Amino acid sequence: MSPTTHRQAATHLAKHDPHLAAVIAVIGECKILPHTNYYQDIVESIIGQQLSVKAAATINKRFRDLFGPRFPTPAQILEQDIETLRSVGLSRPKARYIQDLAQHVVDGRLSFDGLDNLSNQEVVTKLTAVKGIGEWTAHMFLMFCMGRTDILAWGDLGIRNSIKKLYSLERNPSPDDIRAIAKKYNWHPYESIACWYLWQALDNEPK
Repeated sequence: MSPTTHRQAATHLAKHDPHLAAVIAVIGECKILPHTNYYQDIVESIIGQQLSVKAAATINKRFRDLFGPRFPTPAQILEQDIETLRSVGLSRPKARYIQDLAQHVVDGRLSFDGLDNLSNQEVVTKLTAVKGIGEWTAHMFLMFCMGRTDILAWGDLGIRNSIKKLYSLERNPSPDDIRAIAKKYNWHPYESIACWYLWQALDNEPK
């Protein structure tokens, strides 16, 4: 995903979807900036689940400080017991989830080096095999970290709320409703960027 892709997506979506066209006219080009720090991104995603941005940042800093100046390797995480991880503010389940992720990396069940060669569904399958990583987290990873352009975040509450308002629906759309809207307005292959505009429409982009 690049500035060129952002421009192409804006043109495509505005042409096919008048609802999004109005949002694009106000917001401008998409600003998703993917990166390749996959392992750290997933650890921080687990830390931040169901927390405010401020609370997540505080616990993440304490977590990093526990290990020193560099982000901990999977092996370093596994050297710590659950209570030590909990001491930085992690819940017991999250401490176990982070250790399960580390174990998957150490024993080779999850290789971040090979993710770029996998399909979207293969990435989701690999990630959701780790305790505490659901489909929503995998979708956010594919969008914001890997920069995949064709991810439809049908399970995101912000997307559902935005679609209800923008498309004047009587109720929040179901996953099937969202898929039908994406198909009707020809979002493919820019579903991720359509979702980004939907978040911007309600100012509730995932952090």
